[in-house]
Amino acid sequence: MKSKNTSSCTTIDISEQDVVAAMKDIQGYIDISPGDFREVFQVAYNHALQRIRNSLMAQDIMTKPVQFLEADMDLIQAATFLAEKRFSGAPVVDANGSIIGVLSEKDFLAKMGLGQPLSFMQIVAHCLTNKGCMATALRNHAVSEIMTTPAITAGPEITIGAISALFIDKQINRLPIVDTNGRPQGIVTRTDLVQSYCLTR
Repeated sequence: MKSKNTSSCTTIDISEQDVVAAMKDIQGYIDISPGDFREVFQVAYNHALQRIRNSLMAQDIMTKPVQFLEADMDLIQAATFLAEKRFSGAPVVDANGSIIGVLSEKDFLAKMGLGQPLSFMQIVAHCLTNKGCMATALRNHAVSEIMTTPAITAGPEITIGAISALFIDKQINRLPIVDTNGRPQGIVTRTDLVQSYCLTR
């Protein structure tokens, strides 16, 4: 995946001094108090942000090309791949190249938890206090056996506002972007989404 600038972004808090200075810069007489001016500006600013967020789409912020896993891949291979790429998850494709699921850390932890999802630290605690490790339960299994399916996907024209709502509603961390045949075109992660909001500030 392409590298991205991960620098943080901040909003600008408009002070009364800023408003007074702006009013002085405007030629002519303005019959409005600094407080009213600031309120109008803040409302207009929020409207502008909302407009941009509704116009910015997945195709504008997605990471591509997509790194994916194959459904019949061994879980050892899949875990090694994700570890090397430093990914917490990736889409899974079938023999036709269409996305059919997503494999993430949650899926591994659920399988290692013997049916109930466990946290990473619970797994570590178990491995430190018992003989063997719960990860051995993943041997001789394929990606298709533990992946989350069906995959939640979207087209390239979904807005970042809609993506944000999906992340919250579905409790997901990544959204594969697909064409009309379900083949991957890109992927939007939480990092991509956060950086897109930085662009609108």
